[in-house]
Amino acid sequence: MPRSDQSQTAILGALSIMPMTGYALREEIRDTLGHFWSESFGQIYPALAELERNRLVERRQVEGSRSSTFSLTDAGIAHLRGLLAEAPQPSKPRNGLMLRLFFGAQLGPEACKQLVLDAREQAESTLTHMEAARSEVLHDPDLVQAAPYILLTITAGEHSARATIAWANEALAQLSDLETPRR
Repeated sequence: MPRSDQSQTAILGALSIMPMTGYALREEIRDTLGHFWSESFGQIYPALAELERNRLVERRQVEGSRSSTFSLTDAGIAHLRGLLAEAPQPSKPRNGLMLRLFFGAQLGPEACKQLVLDAREQAESTLTHMEAARSEVLHDPDLVQAAPYILLTITAGEHSARATIAWANEALAQLSDLETPRR
């Protein structure tokens, strides 16, 4: 699935939950899908225009505002279901932390320790965010049907954060061994 189709999947999927403006769509994707997906304004607005041209979404002017709200059409729902049925596109990893640790001999153990400590702190923050998101989803009456599926992604985020924390603790122990002078 090309990147543009994946953008359309994210946009149509978010609009399947509720109609929203382009700005609200970007915020919703960032806030709810952000632990596994991102879209920029530069991707969202051209995709919305294309979806509108293809009659997969419709635009309604917000009364008393320059903003427009986008919602799915029946054709948009059918298109979303088709996109979701396709196999996901594998992504090539780009992990700046691993890149730096791989060449850690150039940085030394102290700098590498700080990188790992930062990664652990970020994972702990992510875990806290995931736990808050879990609570929010469980208590939102508008998400009763979607909640079990949303919770699958939250659980994945929690597992990933816990794995990073466990790895960081192990890596810190290994880096501490590198600091100890050998006799």
